[in-house]
Amino acid sequence: MPTYSYACTVCENKFDIVQAFSDDSLTVCPECGGKLRKLFNSVGVVFKGSGFYRTDSRSGSGSLPAASSSESSSSSSSSSSDSGAASA
Repeated sequence: MPTYSYACTVCENKFDIVQAFSDDSLTVCPECGGKLRKLFNSVGVVFKGSGFYRTDSRSGSGSLPAASSSESSSSSSSSSSDSGAASA
């Protein structure tokens, strides 16, 4: 259950309370009976990067170099078979 921070607009009393998401917000100060306002704090989590996929944190030595090496080997084998056919 989350913790919410409140401040009174009359006596400036500040306090935190644990409430469920389904609970109504508090509106009356327990100290003086004044009006409460909910305080919002900055978020402690910062996400950096272009996306949040499993492959984002891996280095570039994945499947791309393997695909380019297979292309170069197939092109070299086809060029050698072409040269063999031309000499025969």
